Amino acid sequence: MFLNHAKIISMQQNNQISLKYLFFTFLKIGSISWGGFMALIAVVQKEFVDKNKIVKDEIILDGISLATVLPGPVAFNVVAYLGYHLRGLKGALVSMVAIILPSFLLILALAYVYSNYGQIPALSHFFLGVLPAVSAVIISVAANMGKKQLKDYSQVMIGVFACLTLIFIRSFFATLAIIFISSVAGYLLYHNKANPIKSEPANSQMFNLRKFLLFCVLILAVVFGLWLMPLLFNGQSADKATLLQQIAFTFSGLSLTLFGGGYVIIPAMQQVIVDGLQWLNIKEFADAIAMGQITPGPIFISATFIGYKMAGVTGAVTATAAIFFPPGFLMLFCSRFLDQIKISGFIIALFKGLRPAIIGMIFSASFTIMKGVDIGWQTVLIFIVVLFLSISYKVNVAYLIPASGVAGMLLF
Repeated sequence: MFLNHAKIISMQQNNQISLKYLFFTFLKIGSISWGGFMALIAVVQKEFVDKNKIVKDEIILDGISLATVLPGPVAFNVVAYLGYHLRGLKGALVSMVAIILPSFLLILALAYVYSNYGQIPALSHFFLGVLPAVSAVIISVAANMGKKQLKDYSQVMIGVFACLTLIFIRSFFATLAIIFISSVAGYLLYHNKANPIKSEPANSQMFNLRKFLLFCVLILAVVFGLWLMPLLFNGQSADKATLLQQIAFTFSGLSLTLFGGGYVIIPAMQQVIVDGLQWLNIKEFADAIAMGQITPGPIFISATFIGYKMAGVTGAVTATAAIFFPPGFLMLFCSRFLDQIKISGFIIALFKGLRPAIIGMIFSASFTIMKGVDIGWQTVLIFIVVLFLSISYKVNVAYLIPASGVAGMLLF
């Protein structure tokens, strides 16, 4: 199913990564990425940087830097950025669909079982094995990035500062403060050493203004169509269309106004979905969030369950598309300006401070994941084994994470 290494190298030489490769690679990554957005980023880094050497660490770090200050699911936005970098708008669309498809289908199946039997299948022990493995993988990725990116003690200190800050102060404002402080530090430390890039080879797959404007017109047409949709039907069909419209605008509004990703959306979603619209009661909402946590992919995928509860499969598709794709398109639009400005000496200096901060933030994600785990000998054993295999033998996370889940079911 997946392209072999020789084909990948051949595509790199021709500056052409196939859409098929992007789809199946992100489909695989979306199937094994438990533990939040940094876990998904870690798997992406291992696949595209360490294993197949398609992009450099800088591309992943630039995507994280931009996604962190934009609304919506951070990991999904980084995937959109990477797909766009490799194959333009088509690559972005293929990558965005592939990364959420596994978790969407799994949540859809769980929602069906829940609706018919009123409970969630027992996956807790599997999850207990996955979490320490994810934490170990994140540490191995951050350590590998650090070896290549941290060139002096100043950058090491910036990384340590970022890591400790997020461990003790977990908030979006702390993240913004880290980004600002590390960027200023980068400028002060490196502005005399950072020379502007005089020329940069143009990527034939990158931004095309005319195509992008046409794509924006298409998005506006979709929004306008959603707005008019209830007027095209009568009776029960009109009621269903109105509900789908409400689902689309509710979830797109949530995703475009919430910064910080991940758990930031939970209280906002509860206020809108439970307290305001009363689509779910508090128990159903808690179960929806639990499903988002025990399945791979972003916690935003909980929207799939809510959409299914309200309007079946069409509601699930509408809610999922609404909560992921609008911020993804915003990411693509903003990435155009990042590509233009990051070749200046000023921006290069800022990124010399920002990139080590991002590495420190990745390290902190490992500690955050382990906070939710009851530490026992089983947890420590899984963590040590996965860390050892990941660093020493570069074992693929596609094997490590599922195997850790099975180990959790056997050990706990």
